[in-house]
Amino acid sequence: MFTSTLALLGLSLGLVANAFPTQQSENGKNWVVIVAGSNGWYNYRHQADACHAYQIVHKNGIPDEQIVVMMYDDLATNEQNPTPGVVINRPNGTDVYKGVPKDYTGDVSGRKIEHFKSPGLLAFPNDDLHVADLMDAVNYMHENKKYGKLVFYIEACESGSMMTKLPADIDVYATTAANSHESSYACYYDDKRETYLGDWYSVNWLEDSDVEDLSKETLIKQFKIVRSHTNTSHVMQFGNKTLAHMKVIAFQGNVNAKPAPPMTLQPVEDPDLTPSPDVPLAILKRKLMRTNDLSATKKYFSQITSDLKYEYALRHLYALVNLCEGGYPTDSILMAMESVCHFN
Repeated sequence: MFTSTLALLGLSLGLVANAFPTQQSENGKNWVVIVAGSNGWYNYRHQADACHAYQIVHKNGIPDEQIVVMMYDDLATNEQNPTPGVVINRPNGTDVYKGVPKDYTGDVSGRKIEHFKSPGLLAFPNDDLHVADLMDAVNYMHENKKYGKLVFYIEACESGSMMTKLPADIDVYATTAANSHESSYACYYDDKRETYLGDWYSVNWLEDSDVEDLSKETLIKQFKIVRSHTNTSHVMQFGNKTLAHMKVIAFQGNVNAKPAPPMTLQPVEDPDLTPSPDVPLAILKRKLMRTNDLSATKKYFSQITSDLKYEYALRHLYALVNLCEGGYPTDSILMAMESVCHFN
């Protein structure tokens, strides 16, 4: 058997079944899958979270051949990056991009969208993952003995909705950034990069892993710390909660290797917390307030008043998804929409 962590970060989820070997070594191995499910400069924070997660498991002794990283990889060389080749996850932070494996990049999974989540569904740059498909994959892995113990970290709005049906008897433990009906939050707005550097839940567990002795800290202790710091949403736990009494190093490192020495991080006085769905609007408003250029002002105002309508409409897509998956006829859905929607 082997122990595995899935660090599912920033709209992140992508279960790569073939990343898990069917044959386990006698002593077992730790396998880590890290996925950032968005692209674009507005969504900088998701890939920054994912890169940070890689740095933690790598420095704690998990070799790159046992780490799978899936991300669009459009930040380091982005024309908006004032520090080419460098990605950071906190104000004045160190580079978290260096050395990150390029296992799956670009269109990791067709439409290009901004960060979007709706209950029971996670959206990638080019596809969606539904809760039923995720649970089917987890149950398949359990039935076919593809893992010994499995841990999820999921950062997304309404992320709790992905784990409400997680069985408690299959050795899987999950924590999520929010419950089934609330937003997760972005943090650390950076004036130089004009985007948010991290997500509040992810930053809290990642930075906790940086500063703690992971050979002594348990998952439940980390959960309680993260829950207390993430005061913008309800951080949740699901599945087999007895696993939470295991040490964090069992999932984020190699128990046979010496854990990385704890770091010292200076607290950020104002984390600048913003609901994830409001990030594009918040960034555009900041740009609008800072510019003295008339053409730029017109461009930003146009984006605020027109382009963002699509983003906000996506936030309510789950209602239509539920109706379609419930088998309701198209005519009935359209009649119901017409009865409550008033168009000019």
